[in-house]
Amino acid sequence: MENSRIEQIKTFLNESPEDAFLNYALAIEYIGIDAQEKAKVIFEFLLQKHPTYSATYYHYGKLLLKENDRIGAQHIFEKGVRVADKNKELHASAELRSALNELLYDED
Repeated sequence: MENSRIEQIKTFLNESPEDAFLNYALAIEYIGIDAQEKAKVIFEFLLQKHPTYSATYYHYGKLLLKENDRIGAQHIFEKGVRVADKNKELHASAELRSALNELLYDED
């Protein structure tokens, strides 16, 4: 069952269906209710329509890791680092590099 925040975000999206932040917020809410497939569809949409929206890369990569898709997560983190660096987003770049390093040097 979807929560009231999801319904509220969907209402806002009816007026601005391509809004990057609203789509990102909806994906995060879907992750919170274990609706990963719905979140993945939104993250893919964001990568296509808003490839410079750096927050997408971190959370999409983490979602892929949760699903044990290490190669997919690595690809997303690496792409996100390039985007964040190009846009001089220091905080986003540091978070993405940290996630990538954790993935690459994890002993599991």
